[in-house]
Amino acid sequence: MKLTDRERKILNNTFLDYQQTSAFLEAPLIIDKAEGLYYWDTEGKRYFDAIGGIFVASLGHRHPRVIEALRKQADRVTFAPPLHGVAKTTLEFIEKLGSVTPGNLNYIKPYSGGSESVESAMKFVRQYYKQTGHPEKYKFISRYFGYHGSTFGAMAASGTGKRKSKFEPQMAGFLKVPPPTYWRDRFSSWDECNRFSARLFEDVILNEDPATVAGILVEPIGNTGGIITPTEEYFQILRDLCDRHNVMLIFDEIITGFGKTGKMFAAQTFGVTPDILCSGKGLSSGVMPLGAMMAREDMAEAFYGPAEAEVQFAHGNTFAGNPLACAVGMAVIDEIVEKKLDQKARRLGEYLLKKLETLKQYGVVREVRGRGILLGVELVKDTGTNQPFPELGRALKKTALENGLIMRIDPTWFAVAPALIAEESDLDEMMGLIEKSFKEALNRV
Repeated sequence: MKLTDRERKILNNTFLDYQQTSAFLEAPLIIDKAEGLYYWDTEGKRYFDAIGGIFVASLGHRHPRVIEALRKQADRVTFAPPLHGVAKTTLEFIEKLGSVTPGNLNYIKPYSGGSESVESAMKFVRQYYKQTGHPEKYKFISRYFGYHGSTFGAMAASGTGKRKSKFEPQMAGFLKVPPPTYWRDRFSSWDECNRFSARLFEDVILNEDPATVAGILVEPIGNTGGIITPTEEYFQILRDLCDRHNVMLIFDEIITGFGKTGKMFAAQTFGVTPDILCSGKGLSSGVMPLGAMMAREDMAEAFYGPAEAEVQFAHGNTFAGNPLACAVGMAVIDEIVEKKLDQKARRLGEYLLKKLETLKQYGVVREVRGRGILLGVELVKDTGTNQPFPELGRALKKTALENGLIMRIDPTWFAVAPALIAEESDLDEMMGLIEKSFKEALNRV
C-alpha cells in the first residue's frame, strides 16, 4: 500500500514492535477497519486474520456481545480508585473467571495484560515464600525460546536471546533449560525426549539448591520457539518435581488460554494444574487491555493479617481490574462457555491440522504441531536433513501480506490461530490463501 507523506512522517516519529521502521516502510500495513475474521487497510484491501491479531481476537473483531458489554459498562463506571475501593464489575469478573479456572485457582487479580500478569506472579511467589518461612527462595527456572513479556522481570524469565540482550545486565535469579525440540534429534522417540527435557528442571533445582528455587515458569505451548508442544507426561513430571521440592509451577497461558487448545485452558488440555496461571490476550478478544493472575486459593492465607502486620501483596497497577476491561472479559468468558467454543476449537483443530498436513507434499515441512486451533508449521530445506529454511519464511511473510493474509511468520516456522467464531468454510478460505502464498514463496527462493 502507498503511504502519504504525513503517514511516513508519523511512522518515523514512533517505533514498531520488534522491527525496523525502514523495513516496515517497504511493505507497510495501516489498519483502518476490522470485523469478524477480517481486517481492511486504509486503501480498502481486505486481509484474512489467521492469527487473531496476535493470538488476541479470540472471538474475532468487534464481536457484538463484547462490544455491547463495553457500551453498557461505559454508562455506569469506567474507573474505580484502586487505593480506596474496587468496582462491583471487577468483583463479578473475578468470580466469573474463577468459575472456569482449573483446580482451585480462584485467588485472582486482574491486570492490563500478559506482561503484568507474569510480573506479578513472580513477585507474588517471592513474597509468598518470605511470609511462609522460606525467604531464601527467589530463583525461577524457565526455557530458552520462551517469551513471557516485555517488563524487566518477565524479560529476564524469557529465553529469547537478542530480544533481551540489548538490555543486559538483567535481573539475577533467572535460569534456563532448553525446550524439548532442542533435543529431539538425539532421541529415538518424542516421548523419551520430553522425559529427558522435563527432568532437566530437576537437575537445575538440585544443583542450585532446592532451598533457593521458587518457581518453574513455562508456556504449555511455546510460541516463540515455533509452537513447541510437549507431551502430557512432560507436564506431569514438572508437577511431580515441583511438589517434591516445594517449588511453584507457573503456567504462562497468555497465548494458550481461553479455548484455543480445545479446553478453556491448556492446563486442562494437558491434564496438569499449576499453582499459578497467568493470562492475557484472548481474555478480552482484543477489545480492552486485560490479563489476570490466578493462584491457588489457599495461598491467600499468607497475605491475610492485621493492618500492622503488612503482609498484603505489595504490588499494584493503576489499570488493574479496570471495570471496562472486566465487563469485556466477562462477556468473552460467557460466550465461550455458552457456545462451547473450546469444544468447537477441538473439532476445528482436527480439520485444520489435516489441511496443514497437505503442505508436506512440497517437501519443505518437517512437522505440523500444536493443539486445537493453535497450530504451527516448521519449515526445512528438505525433510532428509531437516535443515532450517529461513529464506522461505522471509519470503512467505511478503507473499502472505500481498495475498491478504496475516499469520505469525518466523523465518523457520509459521503459526495460525483463527478466531473461535470460524467455521470449516472459513478455514478453507484461509488454507487457500496459505497454500497460494506458500507456493509463491517457494518460487521466490
